[in-house]
Amino acid sequence: MLEITVTSPEKTMALGRQLAPGLQPRDVILLDGDLGAGKTTFTKGLAAGLGIQRNVKSPTFTIIREYQGGRLPLYHMDVYRLEDGSGDELGLEEYFNGDGVNVIEWSQFIADELPSEYLRIIFKRDDAAGENQRTLTFEPHGAHFEALVRQVEADSDE
Repeated sequence: MLEITVTSPEKTMALGRQLAPGLQPRDVILLDGDLGAGKTTFTKGLAAGLGIQRNVKSPTFTIIREYQGGRLPLYHMDVYRLEDGSGDELGLEEYFNGDGVNVIEWSQFIADELPSEYLRIIFKRDDAAGENQRTLTFEPHGAHFEALVRQVEADSDE
């Protein structure tokens, strides 16, 4: 587990860019935390790190947004509206076993659908410390994600 405090949206995006080079097809990144905590901002950095030029928007109303044109496709999902656990109707397994990186916001609503290996990042706002301060907690599940988190930690120490 790794905790990193960021003090601006730019630093949140930079963490996403840092993570991107180590990502592989079928990787699953879970982004959990309060509304407005920086999940989509992080995803914008991740997309930039993958070489995706398109503007990344929150998938709140579309549930899944697909971005092509980078080193790997990016599938950005907001499953908040799936509170009843109906993720199987979206064909999530096809995404998880596909050719891209899967970024999922509000993953608790599809907990039963998730693969055994993933990286969960918890976003916590710290409004008392400043309007833009966030603590991101990286929780890797599986050797690949443990290595990714070690790399993020090493890059953050520089």
